[in-house]
Amino acid sequence: MPSLKDLKIRINSVKSTQKITSAMKMVAAAKLRRAQEGAEAARPYAQRMEGMVAAIGASIGDPTGAPKMLAGTGSDNTHLLVACTADRGLCGGFNGTIVREVRRVARKLKNDGKTVKILCVGKKARDLLRRDFKADIVDTFEGIGRRGVEYEQAQSVADKITEMFEAGEFDICTVIFNRFQSAMTQIVTNQQIIPFQAPETDGDTEKASGPAAIYLYEPEEQEILADLLPRNMAVQLFQALLESSASEHGARMTAMDSATRNAGEMIDNLTLTYNRTRQAFITKELIEIISGAEAV
Repeated sequence: MPSLKDLKIRINSVKSTQKITSAMKMVAAAKLRRAQEGAEAARPYAQRMEGMVAAIGASIGDPTGAPKMLAGTGSDNTHLLVACTADRGLCGGFNGTIVREVRRVARKLKNDGKTVKILCVGKKARDLLRRDFKADIVDTFEGIGRRGVEYEQAQSVADKITEMFEAGEFDICTVIFNRFQSAMTQIVTNQQIIPFQAPETDGDTEKASGPAAIYLYEPEEQEILADLLPRNMAVQLFQALLESSASEHGARMTAMDSATRNAGEMIDNLTLTYNRTRQAFITKELIEIISGAEAV
């Protein structure tokens, strides 16, 4: 049985931990509000950007003259996986779900005879994937979203991907990130950004909207797409990073809330044990005193 001193030290230790987790919960809640507003505000722009690129791409008569980011390289042998995680832990299963999905996709592609390369956005992706896929990790971006996600940060990742694509280092690029739904729910999402993949549309909605309008483009569609496709890739990456940041803060807030409540329950149990042990020591001393007095 632990002594009263040991129990007191442990109670104080758990109380200190509870103060830390409570503070982290409040900080994450404050950051979550701003990150959620940013992610929700950027969604319509990213969706319209994607829809505009899809509309222009569909108007091209001869796909052979289309930019490579739209038409692809004609091969699917080499895949680049962009894993969006956090730089820090203590956020529940946020990092683990992304890493598990990257592992699943990478192993499936390798079993099919494909070459896999991994670009890590966030230190946790590199640390967790290094054990199994160290040779496949090509680069790591750290510090993104530490003080809020900026478009320049997404642009730097997009520039790296564009540089690799133009050098012929991969054929297909897929971003794997957590899409924010609520503080307790994040959806693991795989989004192909190279070559461009048009978003899925509802056929009933298209029929209800009537015949499609005919547009004349100046300059030609190929020239517009050559400039628009890299911009769209940066926008989609920016949206993914915003969603990932909001998901991280939501997961951290939920995890710290659970940790704070668990610490409270542990303190109650330890306090009860401390009081019972203290009462047992007091009873034992009283019995010894009474027995000594009777012996005299």
